[in-house]
Amino acid sequence: MGPGRLSWSLLLRCRRAAAAALGAPRCRPLPARPLSASAPLQAPLRPPGTGGGAPWNGAVGPGGHVEKEEEEEEEEEEEDEAALEELLAPSPLAPGPGAQRVAVVHPAVKWGPQKSPLTTAELQIAEAVALVDTLQNWTVLDKIIIPTKNPNKKFVFGKGNFQVLTEKIKKLPHVTAVFLNVERISSLTKKELEGAWGVPVFDRYTVVLHIFRCNARTKEAKLQVALAEIPLLRSNLKNEVSQRDQQRGGSRYIMGSGETFLETQNRVLKERELKIRNALEKLRRKRALLRTQRRKCEFPMVSVMGYTNCGKTTLIKALTGEAGLQPRDQLFATLDITAHAGYLPSHMPVIYVDTIGFLTDLPHNLVESFSATLEEVAYSDLIVHVRDITHPETILQKATVLSVLRNLNLPSHLLDSMVEVHNKVDLTERYKPAEENALAVSALHGHGLEELKQEIEKKILTATGKKILTVNINLEGPQLSWLYKEATVQEVEVMPEDGTARVKVIIGSSAFGRYRNLFPNSEIFMS
Repeated sequence: MGPGRLSWSLLLRCRRAAAAALGAPRCRPLPARPLSASAPLQAPLRPPGTGGGAPWNGAVGPGGHVEKEEEEEEEEEEEDEAALEELLAPSPLAPGPGAQRVAVVHPAVKWGPQKSPLTTAELQIAEAVALVDTLQNWTVLDKIIIPTKNPNKKFVFGKGNFQVLTEKIKKLPHVTAVFLNVERISSLTKKELEGAWGVPVFDRYTVVLHIFRCNARTKEAKLQVALAEIPLLRSNLKNEVSQRDQQRGGSRYIMGSGETFLETQNRVLKERELKIRNALEKLRRKRALLRTQRRKCEFPMVSVMGYTNCGKTTLIKALTGEAGLQPRDQLFATLDITAHAGYLPSHMPVIYVDTIGFLTDLPHNLVESFSATLEEVAYSDLIVHVRDITHPETILQKATVLSVLRNLNLPSHLLDSMVEVHNKVDLTERYKPAEENALAVSALHGHGLEELKQEIEKKILTATGKKILTVNINLEGPQLSWLYKEATVQEVEVMPEDGTARVKVIIGSSAFGRYRNLFPNSEIFMS
């Protein structure tokens, strides 16, 4: 009986725990599904004494109260679904479905507090181009870097530079939009720039939000995108009201209501925001319930985080061997959190959580909107921070990720125990990490993965309080099958002369307590 005797059984249990995290029924242990609270919960269990033959229809007793309750729940679910469909209607902010030919403009701050010492204008505009390239049917016509002293002024640039830029844009053939590479522009600035250039103007908030909108798959992700749109809708509303006042003049009040157009529209937006937040709160409560079910299985959770396109999904595929994972070389390819089952060197099963990537100057409202999804990270046992060590802005990217993690108010022990992984070392010669505790890997070619697994296992044992024990058991008793079911069996050494075996296991605190209660006479040795 070797350590791998029931490894497939353990992997199935681990995948079932991942499926429980996703709300999937236990009979379908899929390797990966979005870690979404909108996934269905398990069907109700058969109550005691109802027999084992025909399927239970949910009715108990003469009145069939459970059946009525189920009907009421179904009606509530249908109403919720209808309300969700209304909230997830096509966004008025989404650019048209046709092709976009974009001029990318970067305001280069030459000095002052707004100039970042960790990057250059060329690298910043390269990232802006990558954002545009992520979107289907969007192409970059030209990249333009224009210096500015203060990008927060009305026209962003000085008078002379603004005139030069306007002439360049108007000479571009068939340009349909301008992407101004700043975090946010005010509605007034947007109006003035669009008037001068004659095409729509997008900022980073708008472009990133549209990428999120295109990549959102689950209802939760779509709701979070809808929530992130609210500030833009408010900003556009002010612009629309000022235009109405200029064009129409006269009374601002809607007939007989006592409300101005602005007040009415603001009230509608507040109601929409409240509905979205309530829908997300319902999904959050469901996810909390699923999390409780998952914790009972005692499988460790490892959140894999990092800057967008740093190779998180590729690394998880390498660690788990999950053939169904298809990493994509683009920004924000992962938007919905997903869970994936794998093994550590001791054969201990573990669940890796693939998370949304981060971005420099990612607007605060966007991060806040996705906090409901990112809160799952707070319940992990370990965080693995993946870095693309070949990227010229890798230091800035690390600072960005750490800043976002600190703002999530994660437990201090998670931040202190974080494992830093330097990925894509196959693209550099003889790379050696400058950071003392960083691990160099190539997720694509498998270099350094065993060392990474060992480090993860060491940190997991510390974080979870799991113990490595050796126990003497009688082979005729139930101890061995119990240990295979409730713990991670690493090694079984059979003593045929007396019908016993020495079993090395990794076991959680609660399972260890149950073992001692069930088998009080068993010999136990701490490793």
